Amino acid sequence: MKFEQKLQSGLLIKRYKRFLADIDLVDVSADVAAPAKELTIHCPNTGAMTGCNVPGSRVWFSASDNPKRKYPNTWELLETPEGDWACINTALANTLVEEAITNGVIAELKGYESLAREVRYGEEKSRIDILLSDNPEDPRACYIEVKSVTLLTGNHLGMFPDAVSTRGQKHLRELMTMVELGHRAVLLFCVNHTGIERVRPADHIDPEYGQLLRQAAESGVEILAYGADISSTEIQLVREIPVELDDPVRLS
Repeated sequence: MKFEQKLQSGLLIKRYKRFLADIDLVDVSADVAAPAKELTIHCPNTGAMTGCNVPGSRVWFSASDNPKRKYPNTWELLETPEGDWACINTALANTLVEEAITNGVIAELKGYESLAREVRYGEEKSRIDILLSDNPEDPRACYIEVKSVTLLTGNHLGMFPDAVSTRGQKHLRELMTMVELGHRAVLLFCVNHTGIERVRPADHIDPEYGQLLRQAAESGVEILAYGADISSTEIQLVREIPVELDDPVRLS
């Protein structure tokens, strides 16, 4: 996925009230320091963003010409102090997965002729992120729930979720029900942090989610993870990443 416009950048001052961030537009590439100019932008991420909200990190943002928007700029990407890239805009995850499916990047999801998004399903009134159907080799519909992963806890280990997620728990229950009804169900971690090389549930943050994820895997829900290459111009899912579902680990 290429960004439709050239992203602008600045340095993060702080993220607050979940949906707002202040940035410093000082030109960090200039030889002579210029006076700082602060800008408040929209943060399209409801999570804790642990490790992705460090003051001084490079922020990349897009601009909208919609006159009705109070904050016309949207935080898209982050360069961490360690040199990794992370996608902050969680709304992009479904688009990245759809593109990867269409381009045949996700081998486990090849062969389907029809793809739909945001389809109502389940007993808990959910919407599935992606629904695949019409596979000549598999008559089952394939329900895909996408989760964006940016929480890096060290040693290239990514975890999900970064905050207690009752919504995520609901989605796992819905996927298990789809398997019981004879369909195919997939939980796909869209790993939007270039420093992450493996993924596991964040039991120390949401133990209920971790328990449900393991239960879902045992019941037949397929658990996949794919990682992205990220730059200021483009994001693409390019590689499968291992998912670890062994016993919960304790983090000091």
